[in-house]
Amino acid sequence: LQRGYSEGRYLGRPETDVVRCTTMVALGDAIRVNRRPEEALTVFEAHAALVRRLWPHNEGGILVTQSNIANCLGQLGRHDAALTLERKIYAKRVAMFGTSHQGTIMAGTNQAITLYKLALFDEAKHSIRDQLLPVARQSLGADNYLTLGLEHNLAMCLRSHPECTRDDLLEAETIMQEVVQ
Repeated sequence: LQRGYSEGRYLGRPETDVVRCTTMVALGDAIRVNRRPEEALTVFEAHAALVRRLWPHNEGGILVTQSNIANCLGQLGRHDAALTLERKIYAKRVAMFGTSHQGTIMAGTNQAITLYKLALFDEAKHSIRDQLLPVARQSLGADNYLTLGLEHNLAMCLRSHPECTRDDLLEAETIMQEVVQ
């Protein structure tokens, strides 16, 4: 047995203790922020297993943990695996909360960013322009940080596409000018 661990308890806290579970997420975040995504991935996977086992009906908590895992996969350069998970997360959030929920918009943004990183510019552009931005503008407002981030991401997709046109570059420039105003 590890020091401080016995019979489902760690440092006197039972496995189901909310503080203990919240601390696992904070630990994973701290490790990931300090550019150690492989170690953070281990923590988030352990947390995901714990949540699935103890609170299998807590779908919101499971989605948050899966998002953390997808972020780690992205930091590790495993963008294909991250995208697979992000697609599932986004679809589940749409089904559970609808398209205008802030968490759903954030999940869609994460998916679009990964599409961009995989150079799937057309799909990223379509996702941002046709699905996410209209909803974000309506539900969050044009000046919300998520809406502005989507505008920025759209401009990046337009200018980074290998077949971008002069009109695409001009649109990207206009978008960025609007974002900074």
